[in-house]
Amino acid sequence: MKRGIACIMLCLVFCAELVAQEHSAEENAILDVVERLFEGVRAGDSAMVHTVFYDDVDFYTTLTNKEGKPVLHKGTLKGFLDAIGSPHDVVWDEPIWDTEIRIDGNLAQVWTKYAFYAGDKFSHCGVDAFHLFKSENGWKIFHLTDTREWQDCNVPDDIKKRHKID
Repeated sequence: MKRGIACIMLCLVFCAELVAQEHSAEENAILDVVERLFEGVRAGDSAMVHTVFYDDVDFYTTLTNKEGKPVLHKGTLKGFLDAIGSPHDVVWDEPIWDTEIRIDGNLAQVWTKYAFYAGDKFSHCGVDAFHLFKSENGWKIFHLTDTREWQDCNVPDDIKKRHKID
């Protein structure tokens, strides 16, 4: 009897470990998509950025305007790609931290804090919220909403140092 219980417990531990490893592989695949997006932004490569998106994608930004009113702005993939691919004098960089990933089947959500820099100049911070779909071609972003704040940003010291910001 004790041997049977021990076997069941061992099997449960082994199965849980396999599920955890599979989930980690999925999390890594999802994070790779997000990192490829930011790599393409840094490179100014709109073709690379385009590869991470699903055919139909929604873009939103939420912020508080100068009058203190909440604003929800709808963007487009074309507008985003045009901005990335347009020549600019400095590198656009959007380091992320405190990233959370949730997965259910072929749906994933990524919630992460970010800071946006144009060269070494801090612009704004906020949260990026991604929804991804696991298609036949892998994980693709189909929805992206970000928040924008221009002050009271708690950017980690290692990111500030990378951009020479105190």
